[in-house]
Amino acid sequence: MLPNDADPSMDKKIGSTQEWLLWVHLNEYVKLKDEQITRMRFRDNLLYVTLAAFGGVISYTISNPSQHYYTFLVLPWVCLILGWTYLVNDEKITAIGRYIRLTMTEKVGKLVNEQPELLFGWEIAHRDDNWRKLRKKFQLLIDEVMFCLSGLVALGFFWELGPKSWNSPLLYTFILEGILLCWLGLWIFIYADLKKGRSSNSSPP
Repeated sequence: MLPNDADPSMDKKIGSTQEWLLWVHLNEYVKLKDEQITRMRFRDNLLYVTLAAFGGVISYTISNPSQHYYTFLVLPWVCLILGWTYLVNDEKITAIGRYIRLTMTEKVGKLVNEQPELLFGWEIAHRDDNWRKLRKKFQLLIDEVMFCLSGLVALGFFWELGPKSWNSPLLYTFILEGILLCWLGLWIFIYADLKKGRSSNSSPP
């Protein structure tokens, strides 16, 4: 039975349902933005934590390079742990933005009879400036240098300053760290969101 064929109170009930759904979506939006902001702060602070960790390890190493050269094997683990944590949070930040732009705008648009592209305008506007791609590519370069190249450089220093004869555990650790750093660099590249406007990269497999 169609709403117009029912009693007059049916339209009011449907209207109340739409208002309730709109309230749910708007509250979801607020919660998502709160989570996004929290993750942004945590992600950005990881850069300072990484630099502080680098400073501590390097200062200890250069105090006596001939004896403390092994600490260069610590830096790749710092890069891997903090880099992966940075990447996970960055991906969630991007995923929240993508969900708001592509899914939530569709849901809310149907309830308010508005084009999805006109809703939550800032979610699109901040991605639509002419310098976005250049800025994101530079950010990608910084992330790769911070979390991958620096770890590989540390392995290079260990290779130069390390013992002349390597035992198996030391060699396996060296190789494993190199592989994991390259793997991390690949995922940082995969998750880089370089597109403009409302569109976004599809999620990696």
